[in-house]
Amino acid sequence: MSDSRVGLTVTHRRYVPYSHAHYAGNLVDGAYALGLFGDVATEVCIRTDGDEGLFASYSDVQFRAPMKAGDVLEVVATVTRVGTRSRTIDFEARVVCRGRPDRGESAAEVLGEPIVAVTATGTVVVPPSA
Repeated sequence: MSDSRVGLTVTHRRYVPYSHAHYAGNLVDGAYALGLFGDVATEVCIRTDGDEGLFASYSDVQFRAPMKAGDVLEVVATVTRVGTRSRTIDFEARVVCRGRPDRGESAAEVLGEPIVAVTATGTVVVPPSA
C-alpha cells in the first residue's frame, strides 16, 4: 500500500541579501542552503503530520554551484519515503535570479535555466501518531 505523502513537494523562494556574503566575489557559504532546507522541511512536516518535526540527519549533501549575494534561490523538498515516525526528503536549491553588479549597483536578471547549487537527502522525525 503506497502512502499518499510520498511525492509531496514544497517550494520556498528566498532572496539572498548582500549581508550574507561570506567570501570574496559575494559568495555565500553552503550552510546557507542547509538552513533553507531546514525551513522547507519544517513545512513538509507540518503538511504531512501536523507537527514541525525535527531534522535528524543528512545522508548526502552535494555543493554543485556557487550561491551569491543577490541571488534568488528556489528551494524544493520532496518526500521520498515515509516510515512510522521518519520521513526521507530530497532537497534541491536552485538559483533562479542572479544579481548583475557589472550592469549597475542594483541590476539583476532572471536566469533562462535555473542553476542547481545544492542537493541533499535528509531525514526528519515526527512524534508518534495519536
